[in-house]
Amino acid sequence: MKAIYKDREVAEVWEISRTSERPDWVIEGFKKNYLVWVDNKLRILLTGLNPSTKEMLKLGSMGSAGGGGFLGYAMYSIGYEGDIIDFTHRRLISKKRFLKEYTLIS
Repeated sequence: MKAIYKDREVAEVWEISRTSERPDWVIEGFKKNYLVWVDNKLRILLTGLNPSTKEMLKLGSMGSAGGGGFLGYAMYSIGYEGDIIDFTHRRLISKKRFLKEYTLIS
């Protein structure tokens, strides 16, 4: 689904659910194991879903000529049913925060 983030930009979002309709990027994420159900939690590799080389270099998540390898710390986020994944901004947010900062587009 689409939502407007802070009255400025359109974001592609998905409410975590085992039964709801899944956009193509969610289906692809499950196929590539970027999204994996672990009991009642969803393990999420946000950098895998929507990689941005510029952001990954800035965060040190990607090796560079000067070293800067990524050791895997804080690599995954854990989401629960009802939480929201913002694909556009690579964020996992609670339903409460989503309702404050986003407006759904019908």
